[in-house]
Amino acid sequence: SKNERRRSMVFLRKGPKLPAWEDALLSGKEPKTLLKRGLRYVSLSLIMKGMTSTPDFLWGLPEVQKLNLSCNQLVVIPPSLGKLDRLVVLNLGGNCLRGLPKEIGLLRNLKVLFVNMNCLTEVPAELSLCRKLEVLSLSHNCISQLPLSFTDLTSLRKLNLSNNRFLQIPLCIFALRSLDFLHLGSNRLENIAESVQYLVNLQIFIIENNNICTLPRSLCFITTLELLNLDYNAIQTLPDDLYLLHRLPRIAWNPMDKGLHIAHNPLSRPLPEVIEGGLDVLFNYLREKK
Repeated sequence: SKNERRRSMVFLRKGPKLPAWEDALLSGKEPKTLLKRGLRYVSLSLIMKGMTSTPDFLWGLPEVQKLNLSCNQLVVIPPSLGKLDRLVVLNLGGNCLRGLPKEIGLLRNLKVLFVNMNCLTEVPAELSLCRKLEVLSLSHNCISQLPLSFTDLTSLRKLNLSNNRFLQIPLCIFALRSLDFLHLGSNRLENIAESVQYLVNLQIFIIENNNICTLPRSLCFITTLELLNLDYNAIQTLPDDLYLLHRLPRIAWNPMDKGLHIAHNPLSRPLPEVIEGGLDVLFNYLREKK
């Protein structure tokens, strides 16, 4: 009501002095006026606001379902995040976060989480309590391992761990049978475990720019693969059963194209000339070798 809004505005004026950016954000208005009510979600976007900390009024908006705090200068997300338990989409990308509060596990409706381009060195085990999570991007951080409890994220379909510090693929990933997209490019991986075959729904697997020397035979059993990017590794030979990946449409050169990406590897068998002949020539060569 109008009276309630007036009282709210009076309270804001009489309350403690807000930080300059927060004062500019509200301009004397009630916080709820910042919410956008769409057909599906109630959303709030505070992208590129120069925020160094989260505004206190945020935790009094439990109805928000999509929250975008990306491209600010946030160092910490407080435990109060757990109050926003209706959140479905949360974007924290492009900040200076060194960690996430364990209260993130209270966001039981969360389906999409972006924490890319931050300074994370680890991920709280409590994130695995977000059982509805379908999309998770942790790219461009300093992470070297994941909690074993991530095996509980059985709804996860898309996982981006590129540009981190992984020396091996975390074991918990092989339990995520719903994954159809996995990006592990630009890490420090030296091998792919045979357990990769358990990712039976994987369609896009990007593992470019690592230190991988050999490919496991079990990789050839993921017949759902439509894009396999192995560019910029140390691969010398290809497994003979690679021709089983019949959904790969071509030898691909454009990073966005579906197909087999195998450029910039020191291949000795098959010879690079075979690969230049295209995917059919390569697959025929491998079949004849068996």
